[in-house]
Amino acid sequence: MSEFLRACAADEVAKGAALAVDLAGTPVVVVHAEDDGFYAAYDECSHAAVALSEGEVDGCTLECWLHGSRFDLRTGEPTGLPATEPVPVFPVEVRDGDVYVSMTPSNGVTR
Repeated sequence: MSEFLRACAADEVAKGAALAVDLAGTPVVVVHAEDDGFYAAYDECSHAAVALSEGEVDGCTLECWLHGSRFDLRTGEPTGLPATEPVPVFPVEVRDGDVYVSMTPSNGVTR
């Protein structure tokens, strides 16, 4: 298991919003979902090389702004076409008001 890296302050990500961060050279999107949980995923759609952080949050999913694919933030699995491959998702911990992300994907998907 890899160590957790500080991604941002929790209050930097409004509920229902996404924030792009760079963690050790890896583009990551941190999401404050509508269930009040924080999630992290690789910040690139598996269908097209565009940033997921520019998409919309809906519940526990994040939509790619370019073609409309949605990804479940808990599993990384696409919930609709055109994407058919999952994106890596990372374990998240909130400590003392900061969001920390492990760079070891929890779903085993790598990029």
